[in-house]
Amino acid sequence: MEVIIIGGGLAGSEAALQIAKRKIKVKLYEMKPEKYSGAHSSENLAEIVCSNSFKSNLITNACGLLKEELRILGSELIKIADSVSVPAGQALAVDREKFSEVVTKLIEENEYIEVVRQEVVTIPENATVVIATGPLTSEKLSKEISKLTGSDKLFFYDAAAPIVEKDSINMNIAFYGDRYEQEKKKDEDIEVWRERVNSQTGSYINLPMNEEEYEKFYNELINAEIVTLHDFEKKEIFEGCMPIEIMAKRGIDTLRFGPLKPVGFDDPRTGKRPYAVVQLRQDNQEGNLYNIVGFQTNLKYGEQKRVFSLIPGLEKANFQKYGVMHRNTYINSPEVLDNTYNMKKIKNVYFAGQITGVEGYVESISSGLLVGINVANDILKKERLIMPKETVIGALANYISTPNINFQPMNANFGILPQLEDKIKDKKDRYNKLAQISLNMLKKVERFT
Repeated sequence: MEVIIIGGGLAGSEAALQIAKRKIKVKLYEMKPEKYSGAHSSENLAEIVCSNSFKSNLITNACGLLKEELRILGSELIKIADSVSVPAGQALAVDREKFSEVVTKLIEENEYIEVVRQEVVTIPENATVVIATGPLTSEKLSKEISKLTGSDKLFFYDAAAPIVEKDSINMNIAFYGDRYEQEKKKDEDIEVWRERVNSQTGSYINLPMNEEEYEKFYNELINAEIVTLHDFEKKEIFEGCMPIEIMAKRGIDTLRFGPLKPVGFDDPRTGKRPYAVVQLRQDNQEGNLYNIVGFQTNLKYGEQKRVFSLIPGLEKANFQKYGVMHRNTYINSPEVLDNTYNMKKIKNVYFAGQITGVEGYVESISSGLLVGINVANDILKKERLIMPKETVIGALANYISTPNINFQPMNANFGILPQLEDKIKDKKDRYNKLAQISLNMLKKVERFT
């Protein structure tokens, strides 16, 4: 059966090279230069649009560990990234033009890869197909993907709130509970009530604010730096969701009548209704990650850390994912894909890259590598490679294939890995332990690669 890859970005390029490495012919379709998305400008494959950073190289950083896993498993794009790196301290940053040029040359000169420069508007039926068209998939192909996956399983913008580690929330300030259930009854003993609201029951963790705390947070929020959106993103995003900083600029009390409304709560420290309340909602099955409810934002990442850490209870919060507001076509992968990025119901179709809900350069490469290996293994009648969820590659694949009613794109972070049985307070030591487990687990999958 013919192998067709649609999309010559990071994921599609890695998948093509992995398949070709196993001496299987593949057609790689790329619509540039016939047609460009609103963010692309180069004819080269694997074009890097935003930052030239592939993030940290340290294995105590989840993305650093992911890169090390990819090096061990033979990622072609990470090898190229290493070869065209530029000084960036402990991070891996690349000369973006050289990176794309080297990738393009390697692919175009590969005897097993045929590059076809044209837009694909229909999904081939009698072929093994890898759809790796990224977050800016063309309108015509988006409609085809919608038909393939179900019209309710395709999203066109990413409006996600920040996610923090539960262990980094100050529970001397925060309290559990759902709105209205937490209000103190007049005839209830105050100590009994305090014990009840801190009993770790309820769907939310709540962070109460007094007037002074709220006004300080508000003033920093409305004056913080934001990310500049592309023109083609603005209309689509703001029709669907309101960034919290834009909402705040409508008036100092707007948030107190919206996502920070204090109605239905009493502060267990005072027994009185707080001036404002920020709510955190559980974000994963393990219960170690919580998202900040209603905090979709377009603030720069550094500004999110600075401003949101002003919220009482989040002073030392460890942000595993920052909020985003941008154009991003992605499928509802938990309903559609398995943990090899293969469609559950249509077995000749795979997805790879950011369209699956993995977010970031290295994360996209990891999905392309796993897809490429498994497409080749299927053709060669070899056993499929199921990456252990103790690895970051496997944890990402597990995340996008596990049922989740609040599914949103996710980047590499230690919060999606299985947590340690033994509690290690020092974050660096904890992450190092998780990294060692991951690297040891890679030995078990060596024979499949």
